Amino acid sequence: DLPAGSAGDQVAIVDYAGTFDSNACTLAPNGSEKIEGIEADYTMETERQAAVLTYIDGTQGWLLTSAAPDPGLTPPSPVINYLVVAGGGPSGAVNATNNPGAGGAGGLRSTVTATGGGGSLETALTVDLATNYTVTVGAGGSGDSNNGADSVFSTITSVGGGAGVGITDGAAGGSGAGGGTEEGAGGAGTSNQGYAGGTGNRTAGSNYPAGGGGGAGAVGGSPANGAADGGAGGVGVAVEITGSSVYYAGGGGGGAKANPGAGGNGGGGAGSTGTAGTAGTANTGGGGGSGGATGVNNSSNGGSGIVILRYSNTFTISNPGGGLVYATPADDGDFKVASFTSGTGNVQWNL
Repeated sequence: DLPAGSAGDQVAIVDYAGTFDSNACTLAPNGSEKIEGIEADYTMETERQAAVLTYIDGTQGWLLTSAAPDPGLTPPSPVINYLVVAGGGPSGAVNATNNPGAGGAGGLRSTVTATGGGGSLETALTVDLATNYTVTVGAGGSGDSNNGADSVFSTITSVGGGAGVGITDGAAGGSGAGGGTEEGAGGAGTSNQGYAGGTGNRTAGSNYPAGGGGGAGAVGGSPANGAADGGAGGVGVAVEITGSSVYYAGGGGGGAKANPGAGGNGGGGAGSTGTAGTAGTANTGGGGGSGGATGVNNSSNGGSGIVILRYSNTFTISNPGGGLVYATPADDGDFKVASFTSGTGNVQWNL
């Protein structure tokens, strides 16, 4: 660690053993002091490197005033925590006598609090300064059989939610869709992103209840024989990346002639007894709730996804070329949080 600085103080460092290339020297500022104007560690990693640092003031802290053979003070690399939620799947379309499966939630991958499918937390990404990284916010699925769209941050892809494809088996996805009432099986979820949908049940009285869509936190509900209720949507996952605990990626509720299933906490739409179920909530990745047997094509849409990135407030973020919608990143004094709500494009970090 560097000592507490007073204006004019100097510190000299030299690679006496010639090993900085394999055993880098890390310079850490004292407390909240700065090096080159930043509250961050720097490294010297060139063989036989030497440097003189001079303390200037509280704004800039220690500045490099002499160096050989090169400065070698490597800026810190940004470490990015993330939440990547894909678009939710839509419910299936109804026919005159049966209820379609509900939409599955979009896949959820997170480095904070919890991730989808009961998996282990993802690993934060270390990125390079002034380098483009792709961000895509997946749209919710619409119409019968169209899964939600994937969401992406760099190498991280969350899979779109499964669509409730009519009255038989639900589609696989980030979380799987519920099965329709012709004993349709729930679609499979994606490992470490979400759960399977519930199974529909034609024999459950005269209500013909459909299975609920899977959520990031639980399997969609399956109506039991003789039960009147449509399957509830699987619950989503609560993530605290913005500083508050917010649920994302709930499955849609299954339709029924009398008692439809509730949508899963995290933007899942509720099932219906009549026309369309409730659409998944925008920017949650919630699955669409399925409708009742009315003889019309009335699939409900899945909710769009979201990408949220959390990083040290030492850095700024930009969207070279545009294409992404996001607000000015919130700054809590230590970290900034950027929430991307639609579009596709590149982001990069700079000092």
